[in-house]
Amino acid sequence: MNTLKKFQTYMGERRVLFPLALIASGLSGLMSLVPFVFVWLIVRTLLGVGGTVASTPIGTYAWWAVGTAVAGLLIYFAALMMSHLAAFRVETNMRRSAMRKIMDMPLGFFGVNDGGRMRKIIDEDSSSTHSFIAHIMPDLVGSILSPLTVVVLLFVFDWRLGVACLIPLVAAFATMGYLMNPRMNNFQKKYLDAQERMSSEAVEYVRGIPVVKVFQQTVFSFKRFYDSIITYRDLVTKYTLSWQKPYSFYTIIINGFTYFLVPAAILIIGRTGNYAAVITDMFFYILITPLISSNIMKIMFLNQNMFLANEAITRVEKLTDYPQLESSAQPQLPQGYGIDFDGVVFRYDGAVQNAVDGITFSIPEGKTYALVGASGGGKTTIARLIPRFWDVNEGSVRIGGVDVRQIDKEELMSRISFVFQNTKLFKTTLRENITYGCPDASAEAVDRAVELSQSREIIDRLPDGLETKIGTEGTYLSGGEQQRIALARAILKDAPIVVLDEATAFADPENEHLIQQALHELMKGKTSLMIAHRLSSVQTVDRILVIEHGKIAEQGTHDELLARDGIYKTMWDEYQKSVAWTV
Repeated sequence: MNTLKKFQTYMGERRVLFPLALIASGLSGLMSLVPFVFVWLIVRTLLGVGGTVASTPIGTYAWWAVGTAVAGLLIYFAALMMSHLAAFRVETNMRRSAMRKIMDMPLGFFGVNDGGRMRKIIDEDSSSTHSFIAHIMPDLVGSILSPLTVVVLLFVFDWRLGVACLIPLVAAFATMGYLMNPRMNNFQKKYLDAQERMSSEAVEYVRGIPVVKVFQQTVFSFKRFYDSIITYRDLVTKYTLSWQKPYSFYTIIINGFTYFLVPAAILIIGRTGNYAAVITDMFFYILITPLISSNIMKIMFLNQNMFLANEAITRVEKLTDYPQLESSAQPQLPQGYGIDFDGVVFRYDGAVQNAVDGITFSIPEGKTYALVGASGGGKTTIARLIPRFWDVNEGSVRIGGVDVRQIDKEELMSRISFVFQNTKLFKTTLRENITYGCPDASAEAVDRAVELSQSREIIDRLPDGLETKIGTEGTYLSGGEQQRIALARAILKDAPIVVLDEATAFADPENEHLIQQALHELMKGKTSLMIAHRLSSVQTVDRILVIEHGKIAEQGTHDELLARDGIYKTMWDEYQKSVAWTV
């Protein structure tokens, strides 16, 4: 019932429609039985059961049978209309609620939740609630009332035939109890996990198809995707086979009322000799008992459908149950743009080792610092603590003397331009991509950003210029070109703090030179922190921090670090060898 309460919360102002739909569906189920009673009365009248041979009521019975059947259908249609309106509102509100929460998530959330998984949960799991609310629950009310009413009628008309009908009914319920034991929920949980994993890996596989084709590999070479398919197949196959015999028996017995009614009717006729009355009742029973089997089949899967619906809403809520970053009750404004790390310790959820271990350094306003070091040393994590991808476990990160946790989120983001290693351009026009952070920017400001980011030649060679669409049904740019467009976006934003995460990582030599020029313009007069593997890009920065195992191993200018003959000197020598290397 807790699941239904959650659904009613998402129904909003349409929550009143759901109970009305259940009532209408129940009434429709009862109405569907009435025509059978009138057909039984017609047969009794024709056969003269009870000593009455009258043709007058037959037409009346027929019209009542047709009228109640039509009325039942109209009521059922109204029930479905109301349940569908409620179901659509639940889907919409679940998606809206999830997207609102995701928009408020810290940026670190998107590093641990891939797009395929989020799409599957928000889109497919929200959609999976539709059938439960629009069809299963309304049908269930009728499915419960109809069989109960039929069982009562079976004993009212002829209790002896009613007892005969109880035999397959009891056997069916016993089998249903065996099938619907707690292992069903365990299977459903494993099934949904396997489905989610397969969906996530499928998205990753599709993204990697170019690499798979280049190296002439097959799906088998993409081990995680292949394993997820095999896991799903084995899980479903094993469970299906476990149902094979009991479900076959259940299907036969629940549809086998006739096998018990006919012998019972013969025995009753042999004892009473009342052929007409017994045959009339048996005809009615054979006509109406299929309603029991069809409705019980719906009841049989109630537990499964309830679990799936609850699991769907739980997964959506669990996705958005990521720890939110606390907002200060009294936010403060930074009094400058210098950056201070003071005894900062940070570790990822579930990790034992610190990713950042007691880091302390200061970047004076308007200066440029660089982080270098081996991959996995903690450079990116340090940089991402500035815009609050996550909050530190110990110590503090300050901007202009104010702890970033005391700065309003929107205010904090407005003061930082973050250029990622993996550039993200939206599938829209170049103009909209560049002005994403400043939608009201003037044409002159956009042109200036294009010039300073060294993107003019990209724009000029495209027939539609800034109105050219990116991606599907549009133009595709190289990695270096995308990075320059991203830099144009950052230049237009003109934030006083710039954080660069491997901005030239995927650039060819020509693009790297142009990107370096764009970076120079972007960082001019700004407080900047850059992460670089290509050491040539950090020679002129104000200070270099060598990061190793989450700590500062060395720091100083390029020349100072070379003179120390330490880690940085070793890195520089290796870098020089790589630059000089030829085939």
